[in-house]
Amino acid sequence: MSRLLKAMFIVGALGCSAAHAQTPASLPLAQATELAQAAVQACSAKNYQVAATVVDRGGNVLAMLRSDLSGPHTAEASRRKAYTSLSMRAPTSAIANTVENNAGARQLVAIDDFLVLAGGVPIKVGNDTIGAIGVGGAPGGHLDEECANAALAARRAS
Repeated sequence: MSRLLKAMFIVGALGCSAAHAQTPASLPLAQATELAQAAVQACSAKNYQVAATVVDRGGNVLAMLRSDLSGPHTAEASRRKAYTSLSMRAPTSAIANTVENNAGARQLVAIDDFLVLAGGVPIKVGNDTIGAIGVGGAPGGHLDEECANAALAARRAS
């Protein structure tokens, strides 16, 4: 093999290794399901009938669970909260606060599939947002968000 060909092979192999090493983390289906279940359970413990949806880094639904008596709107609300949180890489409560207090941000509510209500929380590994969880159906978005955060705290503890 010529020196040039050997050099090209080594550079190519190193490039593949570097690309593989930089592959971003993803959210496994099993973890997404556990998060959704933990969020529904956290709300159920407070007698809130909710749905919880977990989306991956592309906004695709990985898991959606709802309590037996949750309203028909809760599944879609939880999905849209998760999608909004993922898209903005921030809790939806912070986004709602920004929209309320910053005239320049008010049109965020016009983005398709956004739901600017508290209850969506990004799922992060370090600084990398790998998904989001949204909860809908508690008597207040701040309570939805508490359940989402309880699910994330349980994940960190395990």
